[in-house]
Parts: sequence; structure tokens; C-alpha cells
Amino acid sequence: MSPPSSTDLKKTKSKKNKDHHYTDVHGLPCIEKIVASVDETPEAISTNISGTIPEWISGNFLRNGPGKFEIGNNKFNHWFDGMALLHQFKIAGGQVTYKSRFLGSDCYTANSENSRIVVSEFGTVAMPDPCKNFFQRFLSRFELPKASDNDNVSFVTYKGDYYVSTETNFMHKVDPETLETKEKVDWSKFIAVNGATAHPHTDPDGTTYNMGNSYSAKGAIYNIIRVPPTRTMPENPKETLEGATVVCSIPSVDKARPSYYHSFAMSENYVVFIEQPIKMDLLKIVTGKLRGKGISDGIYWDPKLETIFHLINKQTGKLNSVKYHAKALSTFHQINAWEEDGFLVMDLCAADDGKAINNYIVQNMRKSGEALDEVYNTMCRVFPRRFVLPLNADKETPSGQNLNTRPDSTATATKTAKDKVFCTHEDLHDEELHTYGGLEFPQINYAKYNTKPYRYFYGCGFRHLVGDTLIKMDLQGKKMKVWEHPGLYPSEPVFVPLPGATEEDDGVIMSVVITPNKDKSTFLLVLDAKTFKELGRAEVPVNIPYGFHGTFNSTMTHRRCDSKFLASINMSSNSLTCEASIAALSL
Repeated sequence: MSPPSSTDLKKTKSKKNKDHHYTDVHGLPCIEKIVASVDETPEAISTNISGTIPEWISGNFLRNGPGKFEIGNNKFNHWFDGMALLHQFKIAGGQVTYKSRFLGSDCYTANSENSRIVVSEFGTVAMPDPCKNFFQRFLSRFELPKASDNDNVSFVTYKGDYYVSTETNFMHKVDPETLETKEKVDWSKFIAVNGATAHPHTDPDGTTYNMGNSYSAKGAIYNIIRVPPTRTMPENPKETLEGATVVCSIPSVDKARPSYYHSFAMSENYVVFIEQPIKMDLLKIVTGKLRGKGISDGIYWDPKLETIFHLINKQTGKLNSVKYHAKALSTFHQINAWEEDGFLVMDLCAADDGKAINNYIVQNMRKSGEALDEVYNTMCRVFPRRFVLPLNADKETPSGQNLNTRPDSTATATKTAKDKVFCTHEDLHDEELHTYGGLEFPQINYAKYNTKPYRYFYGCGFRHLVGDTLIKMDLQGKKMKVWEHPGLYPSEPVFVPLPGATEEDDGVIMSVVITPNKDKSTFLLVLDAKTFKELGRAEVPVNIPYGFHGTFNSTMTHRRCDSKFLASINMSSNSLTCEASIAALSL
């Protein structure tokens, strides 16, 4: 099937019509196998290499996502509910092996032992135990929902250790080599929060920042969290979140309906919390089990509200008295943020509607024909945008004029009240991106360019419910490079830098590509990040569902400077001296 026409997808620029359709796409292929349950592959298996996997790549490409959508006769309702399946692509010497393991969480164990869904998830309510009598089943409806430890969103690191995470107060420490579950960790045992995001940010020294909510009689509070870079007791390998502190606490504007957030932005000196109009009705959530509804039933979009950007100083924990407002938008992933010439520049992926989170029910993802087209066409597309926030705005700043004096920037920032600056964004793309359905799952050369001015970012184009292309965006001229093949669905791209790289895009892009209409042919794709041409792929002889997020765990710890190694480096259009290679690898 050919991709949707540019005319169809360009409707993403216009406001929704009376039928709440954002696009007019027809004939989307069915992708139901993307959300099909699979078995784990705990022992490493070989892959079939085509092309060339550069030999300088040495490490584990780790991925996380749902892998089991049924327990016994019970079925999960939402894509986010599936049991966490951890994946490892081990890369060494131009070869790749694959293994996977289900996370050994309490909910996975309980579900498996009872052959039914015992723990409620985001969109699925656990039904009362059928073995209990009627009165016991009735009373169980009044129990408060318990947080799930089904950490199926991402791999994260704290103090050099690897964890898998979701958005509750539970994480699990895992071994990146074996994928074995080592320890369950509860945020609330260390600081007063009821959860944390699966997208922390890390400073160059290893200090990690995150966000999490807490709830009290005074209402909901957003907390900025800081975790030290190293163990407080280096000789204790069992240490986890000891030393974590709350840097700043921000009361929710609506105490009973706080904003939902999936991530946040960070510059060198500030954390930026985005209080968006995706709201959580706490009363609905706590009474969900009584009503037979999941947490998702308490999530809603309120387009009448503005979006608020809160700036928190990382060193002092002080909340900026000036609040930066924008029109209603939803954002799940930020791209980068940095400070320059008195401004904080923040790039993010955003949409003008926030209802998409409730559209990703498993039933929708398994639809076909006109029913599938209808789901896609009623979802607002996501595009990269830039906001420019003036850091020096205060009570003396004049109102009614654009405070953004950065050259070649069309974003605006206008003071409208004593402590309010209203901002409009600049698009970080041209018309061409509309033909690819927008962009999500953004990634950059994080190690060298996070919190700094940068030029390139990478993401997935969305001409379907999941990514169907890989895109490289060049902010100089807003130009694009695209990798696409009909019937193939690439996941989040991860940038891996070339050892000793001198340019921002020296390295490779890795993505796991799903083939829902071809059995047992999923593959790891490796692209030259500079040219965006395919270098090689490693085909896996098992089926893999479409996942969420991943990371690369480098195992390159020894010096190499043999001819094959240097030839491999040169394959990525780079030339390094032997001395430079040794210096890079010895870091």
C-alpha cells in the first residue's frame, strides 16, 4: 500500500472540523500483530546480518515495552497495560545476538500464578477473585487502587545502575547483561512522592533529576527530584536511591485535578515543568475500582486551559516567580533546552489536542479498514516546536511587546501581567513534515549536546498509529532526511556516537523495526547518522511487539586500534588517527 498523500496529511495544519477529524487518510494497513503477545527468549540467539554492522559498536542496545496482552482468559485494555518485556541486542565485532525476558515484577508473578489479571493497570481494572464469596467480592470493589510495578516504559540509570521504569513509585534494578530482575525499588521509601516519570535527565557529572507527584489534604503537589551521581557508600552495591532529595515542590493550580506529565525539560541551570491541560481527576481515579474503570477513565483534556511553563533553579530550588504561558498544548517528549543570551530556549514535540492517550486501547490498534482509518483521523498530529523564554523578565519589564530579540526566531514572548509572560512557538519544520504525519520519539546526541545549542534531532514519522518512518531533522534550514520502507514500522531512534567524534552527527542511529505482516522478521536497523543511509540490519527469528523506549549500554572498555576496527570506523564516513581512537576508547 502506498503512503497517504500529502494532501490527506496536510490537513494536520488546519483546525479540526465539526467531526473532530484532523486528517482524511484512507486504506491504512492493519497492524494488529504489533500488539500480539509473544514468548520471552531468555537465552541469546543469533541474528541474520545483512549489510555491515560497524565493528566499533560494542555494547547492548536495550529496549522496553509491553509483550503480553492477555493473562489466562483476561485481556488488557490499553497498550500501556501489557506486561513489561525487556529486550537486549548485544553487538560486538560486527555480530548481533538477541535475548528477551519478562520483567520479574510482583504483578507479573501474581498474574501468572493466578492465570488472570490480579493487578489493575492504566486502562484495565482487575476483577475480584472469583473464588471469593459474593460479599468478599463486593467489599473488594471499595479498596483503593494499588500502584502497579509493571515497569514497561523505559530503561533509565541512577548512580551508574540500570533500572526499568514506568510512572508509579516502583522501579526495578536490572542486569543489562542478563536482563535478570535484581531488585524492586520504591521511590516513596526515600522521598515523599507517589511516583516518578520514566524520563529523568542527567547532568554531565551524573547527577540525575526527575519529577514525581505527592498528595495530601492540601491537594496535589509536583516535586522536582535530585539523585546524587554516585553511591553514598561506594562499597555497597545494593544501594539504590539513598541520598535522593526533593529540590522544589509546586502546588497544582487545581488541587483535585493536577496535570498529567510524561516528562519534563532541563537546561544547564533550570528544570522546566510543563503544566499542560491533560488533567487527572483524582476522585475518578480513586473510585475507579468501585466503578469498574481504569486510571485512564480519570484522564481528560481541557482545551479551555492554558499551558504553564514553570522554571525551577536546579542549584537553589527556587521557583521562578514569572510564569510562562502558552495556548493549550499537549507534550509527551521534549527534545532539548538550553540557556543563551538571557533566554531559555526549549524545543519539544507538541500537539494542539491531548486526547490521544486514551485512543491507544488495544482494540483500536487491532482494527482494520475504515474503523482503523477513523481512529487515526481523529488523532491530532504531533510536531516539533520551539519556545523562547526570557529569563530576565520582572516587574520592571514593559508589557505588550515581544521580548524575544533572538535573530531569525519567530517565537514570541510578551508580558501580559506582573508575573505572566505569554509565549507563542516557532515551528521547527517545514511543509514536508506534514506529509510524514508529524514526528514523535525525539532523540539527540544527548551525551554531548543536552542542555546545549544543537543542530540535529531524530524521531519517528507517524503516518500510522505507530511510527512508520525514521526522520533526521537539521535545524539549519529545517531540512529532513527520511528512512522508509512500506510495511516496516521503526521504533524510537537512538543515537550512538562514534568514538572520538568531532561533529554532532558522527555516529549511528539504531532502531528496532517491526514487521507485523511478515512472521519472525523483526530486525535491528543501523543507519549512518550523518547520511541517514542504511549500514546494516540484524534480523531476529522471533516476533517482537512494538515497544516504547530504549538506550545503548556501551561495553567498549578496552583499547583497540587494529586495521579492521579502523576500517569499520571509516565506514561511517569518518577518519580517525590511531592515537585519537586510543584516546577515545580509554575514556
